[in-house]
Amino acid sequence: MSNAIWINLHVKDVKAAVDFFRALGLEIDDEFTNEQAGCVNVAPGAKVLLVSEDFFTSVTGKRLPNLDVAQEVALALEADSREHVDQLVDLARDNGGKESKEPEDHGFMYSRGFRDLDGHLWNVMYMAVEA
Repeated sequence: MSNAIWINLHVKDVKAAVDFFRALGLEIDDEFTNEQAGCVNVAPGAKVLLVSEDFFTSVTGKRLPNLDVAQEVALALEADSREHVDQLVDLARDNGGKESKEPEDHGFMYSRGFRDLDGHLWNVMYMAVEA
């Protein structure tokens, strides 16, 4: 089994996308960041590669979906607390993203969501784990 997952997302502007995720406090891996792609470490062993649209289509051989009418993937980030959920979504909104759903509170789980600069859907959740 592999010890890492690399998720590739197409973006219109690599630098803007990298700056957006940096503003959320996520670590950018400079070793894998250049004008064609930006690498975001979202968790140990989990990286999101923000790939230019041209490079993405050259690799996949497919046209890009219109994210105004279709969704290719829904990503989820686990936060450290309810406050961290709010902080991440507020930072996303304040840096050009759009809030995608109102807070949901199920007692054991709290979540909110946003769309990044390119329309990719991100859910942010906190799960209260019983000790």
